[in-house]
Amino acid sequence: MVTLSQKQLQRLRVIEKAVDGRLSVREAADLLQRSERQVQRLKRRFQPDSTAWLVHGNAGRAQPRALSPQLRQQALQLARTRYAGFNDSHLHEKLVEQEGFTCSRETLRRLLRAAGLRSPQKRRPRQYRARRERRPRFGLMMLTDASRHHWLEGRGPQLTLLGFQDDATGRVLAARFQPEPENALGYFHLLRQLVTTHGAPLSLYRDRHSIFQRNDPHWSLAEELAGHQFPTQVGRALDELGIQQIPAHSPQAKGRIERLWRTFQDRLCSELRLANAATCEQAKAVLDQFVPDYNQRFAVSPRQATNDFRRLPSTFDGARCLSFRYRRVVAPDHTIAFGSETLQLPPARHSYAGATVELSHQLDGNLCIYRGQHLLLKLQRPLRELAEPKPNIRNSLQKHKPKPPDIYCYSGHPAMAATP
Repeated sequence: MVTLSQKQLQRLRVIEKAVDGRLSVREAADLLQRSERQVQRLKRRFQPDSTAWLVHGNAGRAQPRALSPQLRQQALQLARTRYAGFNDSHLHEKLVEQEGFTCSRETLRRLLRAAGLRSPQKRRPRQYRARRERRPRFGLMMLTDASRHHWLEGRGPQLTLLGFQDDATGRVLAARFQPEPENALGYFHLLRQLVTTHGAPLSLYRDRHSIFQRNDPHWSLAEELAGHQFPTQVGRALDELGIQQIPAHSPQAKGRIERLWRTFQDRLCSELRLANAATCEQAKAVLDQFVPDYNQRFAVSPRQATNDFRRLPSTFDGARCLSFRYRRVVAPDHTIAFGSETLQLPPARHSYAGATVELSHQLDGNLCIYRGQHLLLKLQRPLRELAEPKPNIRNSLQKHKPKPPDIYCYSGHPAMAATP
């Protein structure tokens, strides 16, 4: 039995018509994309009652330079035992130098892949990347990132530098040193500095850190009913400010701010060394002088003179927006839990037992408890972010009946409209 491909079937029909005289040699050559001499050879090999003439003469024959079955088994045995975990190039070197093999590296690679043996080195071809053109207007898009580095070069603790850079001009609009690693509290301080000085930008280009977006697969019952995961603290604040979030898929995608950190790690470290800065407060003082000088030297002019920053209206509660907000249910004794503390609500005309309230832990340390827009209690507590437990979907479905989702503390104020 001879199995023919579609290409061979087409060749069979064309040569049959050429032998019968229904096609000329030139027409057959055009259809088969072969020379006229090749069509003449095929006509001479044509056999009316057989298709064996279509099969190449070397089909089914063993290659003269192919590895023998014994050498194939020996190479696979060595790859699984003595040289287990070696990459393809290293394994080929050992087989040639130590075992006396004469095969090429590509032959060995095909043999290993056919046997299901993968290389421990995962190499991917380099992707094509082109430099993204700057945005045309000031405030149209901000870039943000953090750099954990030995900024003080051993004179003090390791610090983290957070910053906002305008994409159109390259200006650093907000920057902040902190001893802690990259966290939500640092971005809240940075957002307050940016919004107070310039206003709210239209978009923010950031990475996929869990500070900005939920990367866990856990869904609470309220999230399942709502059809989406509730945002993080910083993600919720950005939504309330009306700032569109653009997540980057690679460090190269936000290469402009990555190159900014490379410049800072050179020039700013030198300035900190010159000032003999050894504490975070001293580093902040040097940073406040360094950023204006950097903007004057390296910032460029935007292609369009329009300013896209939006000033927030006076009615907007920025302190509540840039705060850690949690939803709590009031106990029958009018208490709510805040970490390890139990907070007592003051007496009121109506009972709040069973009601959902919001805890807003603000940047100045004020702990405010709201029901809707009504302030119930205001206390002073050291600022910290509570570690909220991840929901257990199965237990929550067994213990609680489905209720309409109350996502007040995640939605907050609507996005502010653009104002001149």
